[in-house]
Amino acid sequence: RTYMKVDTTAPIITLNGQNPATVEKGTTYTDAGASADGGEDVTSSSTVDTSTIGTYIVTYSATDTAGNIAIAKTRTVNVVDTIGPVITITGDNPVTVELGTIYTDAGATADETAIGDEPIITSGTVDINTVGIYTISYRATDGTNTVTATRTVNVVDTIGPVITITGDNPATVELGTTYTD
Repeated sequence: RTYMKVDTTAPIITLNGQNPATVEKGTTYTDAGASADGGEDVTSSSTVDTSTIGTYIVTYSATDTAGNIAIAKTRTVNVVDTIGPVITITGDNPVTVELGTIYTDAGATADETAIGDEPIITSGTVDINTVGIYTISYRATDGTNTVTATRTVNVVDTIGPVITITGDNPATVELGTTYTD
């Protein structure tokens, strides 16, 4: 009799890392990979596009030296956008302006490193003729996340009135006459 040892057992694939995995839009996705119980090479197939929000599937496969094919394993990769733009207020905050003077807002910028500059929507007014505290709001959105920032504008009155004396100073009046200021 002749006995032949035959390998009919397929490798078993084990995923490394998280499943599902989450990656932030615009960043780099590094796959955690997988391993096979017999030390076989595990290959993966899929493309995770981190510039587009969505769900992606990575498929892992392995074959042993006897030609046994492992049951494929998959990892779900969710590309999400949870980080909004960063708003940078230009100039002083808070800012103080004198009553009755001109106030020109210095504005703000917004950017999201992976995406690019985002437009700013500014709201709020400053009444330069009324002492008070005013708020200018800046809002930016990247299509998914909206962020806001504010500037405080203090309208103050710190300059006293200026008195101008009309007529002679000093004034001279003859004794016994009427003085008109």
